[in-house]
Formats: sequence, C-alpha cells, structure tokens
Amino acid sequence: MERTDLSANRFRHASPAFLGCRTPTPPRLAFSRHIWYQTASHSPYVVPMTTRPETIAIAADHAGFPLKEILKQDLEAAGFRVLDLGTADATTSVDYPDFGAALARKISTGEVKRGVLVCGTGIGISIAANREPAVRCALVHDAITAKLARDHNDANVIALGARVIGVETARDALTAFLNTPFAGGERHDRRVAKLSPKVTS
Repeated sequence: MERTDLSANRFRHASPAFLGCRTPTPPRLAFSRHIWYQTASHSPYVVPMTTRPETIAIAADHAGFPLKEILKQDLEAAGFRVLDLGTADATTSVDYPDFGAALARKISTGEVKRGVLVCGTGIGISIAANREPAVRCALVHDAITAKLARDHNDANVIALGARVIGVETARDALTAFLNTPFAGGERHDRRVAKLSPKVTS
C-alpha cells in the first residue's frame, strides 16, 4: 500500500458532477494510526471508523437537499452514524437559518461533535450556525479550505454551497474535514480560544 499524498494535488478540483452523471471513481481511502492509505473497499470519499461509530449531524435547506442526500449516503457507507436534521425534500421552500440553528444546537448540547451544512451558497446557513458560541462553522469551497479550517481553526462544522461547487468537490471537502486533525500549539490554541471565548472544551 502507498501513502496517499495530502498535498493540493491530492485534493484537485474534480469536474462538477450532478445527480445522474457517471464519473470515474477516485482512489478509496482508509484510515489507520493517523496515516492515509489507498484501499479497494469502503466508501470512495470518507474514511471508515475503526472504533465506535461517530455521529455526524447533517442539515440543509431545499437548495442543498440533493447534495445533503449524497453526502449522507457517503457517510453511512463509511460507517458513520448520521443525524439528519432535514430538510426532507428539494421542492418545499424552507428557511436556511432554521436548519443552521438546529444543527448548532446539537453541537452546543454535545449530542454531536461535528456537522455538515448545505444551502445554495453555504453563506446564510453558516452565518446562522455561527450564532451559537460552541460552533466554529467554516464555509469551504474545496478540500484545501476544508483542510485548513480543521488544521488552523479547529472547525467543528463545515458549510457547502450546492449551487457553487460540484458534487465531487464537495465529497473531497468532506473527506478533508473529517480526517484533518487540529494542528494545535500555542499560536492556534490562542486564536481559536478567541473565536468562542465563553466556551471551554
């Protein structure tokens, strides 16, 4: 087995892929002792859990519903438990702040530690989630921004814009978010503490 490259080339932008499109399957990933490996099994986009499955919360408005369903299936295929907070379809117009707030409450109460939000651009739903002090929601556009959101900012939620990025890019971003540890250290710890001054973890 070869170690997977974590550089920008590994997380290159894929062509936008929408529902019904056939796209080549990228290398599949597994995770062991903080090392990335390529394997021939499991979900192609997220890393399967090696211990008790973690629950990941996911929520979207009507614009984000199709992408939410794809990412939900990827998470479940990788062995994660998924707490789906809605919405239930792509045709009924709903308000994104309601779903950002619903996921934020789950983070605040400790029911889940990480979450994924999707709306048309990812902007509004991330603003809604970040009103909760326990949430550090990063609006990400690709795997590089998702990786840095974890590495530097200890983000516990990511927001994705279903109308501005393709499905494969969103999948790469989810992979990077789930599998990048917080770098920590005095510099990053000090800055992250200032993001949520009333919250201790």
